[in-house]
Amino acid sequence: MALNGPVKMIVVDLDDTLLQTDKTVSSYTYAVFSHIRKLGIKLVYATARGTSASRMIPNELFDGFVCHNGAKVHWQERLIYQRGIHPESYVSFLKKLSEYGLKVAAEIDEIHYANFDVWEKWDNIGGCVITDYTNIEGVADKLYAFVEAPGQLDLIQSSLPLKTHLKLARDMLAMVMHEEAQKSLGVKALANAMGIGRENILGFGDDLNDIDLLHYCGTSVAMGNALEDVKAAADHIAGTNNEDGIARWLKEHLL
Repeated sequence: MALNGPVKMIVVDLDDTLLQTDKTVSSYTYAVFSHIRKLGIKLVYATARGTSASRMIPNELFDGFVCHNGAKVHWQERLIYQRGIHPESYVSFLKKLSEYGLKVAAEIDEIHYANFDVWEKWDNIGGCVITDYTNIEGVADKLYAFVEAPGQLDLIQSSLPLKTHLKLARDMLAMVMHEEAQKSLGVKALANAMGIGRENILGFGDDLNDIDLLHYCGTSVAMGNALEDVKAAADHIAGTNNEDGIARWLKEHLL
């Protein structure tokens, strides 16, 4: 199975791609990734999560990471790319959605400012502050809302703040980011910093917010458990996340 160029960087999504269902990385995948790095190939993860993702994965395996779907990019312990949403743009948006009964939040420096208890949804976040958004300040890395009823997605789309865009995940989590906060642009910033061309990047993903990343990478691989639209966007298909799909694909086609 041919690659579209020599691989100098590998980019992986986390949830349902690198991480197994129990949010762990297997010893087999760890060993394969360690071998990849010894070959001089850069390893990067690109996630919708914030930097709290670093508490879930072995950071020593990675040379850089893209968080919040591209709103923040880190390399060599430095923030090299950032695109956030200012409160004058998002406060009225969140208030409107709240009035219509949606569960909404703004994530600012790993704190979730929400109109509901975020801990009831996720137990691995940085922190949560219940608010009505009256006095909120700070540039948001991303906004999000849970789509739980007919018409809510249309409401979100029709109310988006200027210069933002919407990504919908498979669990019907609607994520709103700055228009230049995209996984593809975050990976581009890292690749430019490392002097790597897009034709030399191999990317793995499973969800709708990975499609722009897969389109950007020189060679793209969808997981066996990926959504059908994601598989259609990829060059190749790997095994599932619970089958060490990335590691076994790399073992067969790259190593």
